[in-house]
Amino acid sequence: MTIETSRAAATIEEVAAVAGVSRSTVSRVVNGSTAVSPAALAAVQRAIAELNYVPNRAARSLASRATMALALVVPEDTTRFFGDPFFAAIVSGINTRLSRSDYVLNLIIASDDPRDKTTAYVRSGAVDGAIVVSHHTSDTFIDRIAAAVPVVYGGRPVRERERDYYVDVDNLAGARAATEYLIAKGHRKIATITGPLTMPAGIDRLAGFREALGDAGLEEVAVEDGNFTADGGGAAMQRILASGAEFDALFIASDLMARGALASLARAGRRVPDDVAIIGFDDSPVATSVRPNLTTMRQPSHAQGERMADVLLSLLAGGTPPHVTILETELVVRDSA
Repeated sequence: MTIETSRAAATIEEVAAVAGVSRSTVSRVVNGSTAVSPAALAAVQRAIAELNYVPNRAARSLASRATMALALVVPEDTTRFFGDPFFAAIVSGINTRLSRSDYVLNLIIASDDPRDKTTAYVRSGAVDGAIVVSHHTSDTFIDRIAAAVPVVYGGRPVRERERDYYVDVDNLAGARAATEYLIAKGHRKIATITGPLTMPAGIDRLAGFREALGDAGLEEVAVEDGNFTADGGGAAMQRILASGAEFDALFIASDLMARGALASLARAGRRVPDDVAIIGFDDSPVATSVRPNLTTMRQPSHAQGERMADVLLSLLAGGTPPHVTILETELVVRDSA
């Protein structure tokens, strides 16, 4: 009788030998680093496939004191997180980048943290770093997280410091371009529905709107906060209608708020775009699910997620990524304006 013994698992040294590269190069490939030449990357990937090499995460974690886990911290409630397509695009982008690394992602939804549960979890050593998106001026617990692990922010931080790392879209320029488009179409009585003014995105989009009006010598007709939600956008639209303000166009700072505003306008008998032109912001799936389809400013949310993960991975690998990355927006013309 013949007894077959299974081959011992391949080691990182064996992969390096077969690929003809150093052990550190194999380690960089396994950890998703971009600091590897295309030729070396291909050689290591072939060697991994040939040897059926499986990285020993537990052993590496013990040796480096790393958890190989990252936290995505979202200071919002679950209704907002699961109801806004922006977050789905961000998570998809982060996951796309992490799929090329050995890190896993932990999602933490925390609208506030009165007992510091999120802070305690992050500071306990459960994760190596964190990505924070959709933060408000009241989210002071984020500062305590940033004091414990490397943090990359999605959007300009509420309290920006030189040491911070963040990836944002050019909200001010995007809002300005949206408003200039309405002005170019002949509209002179333009109202706006903003996001929360406790958030940099809400602040910057209102500033861009006001800059465009000022340059054109126009005054704002009405400004209402829609809280970046469909219900909030609908309620803000109702307040503008109830105020008696005369308007022929609206810049609405998110597609989700625009959906709510469209419903309120329809109930009031206002036709879009015949009576009122509307331009949104995001170019999320919402833009093509409403009637009329939304003219909007496209923000590259998936790419933003990828870039945030890339910056954090670079920091954890000892790299020197840029502190600030700004992505451009793009006008998408459809039927609402």
